Amino acid sequence: MIDQDSDSNATIVEISFGDRLGALIDTMKAIKDLGLDVTKGTVTTEASVLKTIFFITKLGRKVVDPSLLERVRLTIINNLLKYHPESSERLALGEAFGIKAPQEKLDIDVATHIHVQDDGPKRSLLYIETADRPGLLLEIIKMMADINVNVESAEIDTEGLVAKDKFYVSYRGASLSASLSQVLINSLRYYLRRPETEEDSY
Repeated sequence: MIDQDSDSNATIVEISFGDRLGALIDTMKAIKDLGLDVTKGTVTTEASVLKTIFFITKLGRKVVDPSLLERVRLTIINNLLKYHPESSERLALGEAFGIKAPQEKLDIDVATHIHVQDDGPKRSLLYIETADRPGLLLEIIKMMADINVNVESAEIDTEGLVAKDKFYVSYRGASLSASLSQVLINSLRYYLRRPETEEDSY
């Protein structure tokens, strides 16, 4: 999960996966190799689930570049597959990967769910659950910009091959009307069923 709201100065990245992945030192190194600083890290265990949290910054500030955030997300997933093959089954929704990660892309059918609801008078909450793919979030953000919907903040979560993302959005400083919400949902459904974007990720 990538959290942009809980800390004003850093982007928080949380990885939860059983109790087998240790402190994820290799993942921390992979994040640093992207030119980011890991300012703080915590490891906690809740009901046998290990949660590793990184606070990351770019030049002393939280990461705001969408393409860089997507690189962080994909780097973590690829890093888990490389250094922690035991994670591959659950990362691919059960038995899809098997013991090792696949050499070729898998064709897995993941249903898309999109919901919009008011979150007060000045913004709405957009929830999207769909098949994850490189460039997905960049595609979503560009599409919303095309219809003048402003993204105020986002919570990005990936479970295996499923992206579960929340966006707090507004239109001219107010929550989305019912008609605009429907336009947004219809537009997203059209974009999300298209082939994988050729843009750089996120």
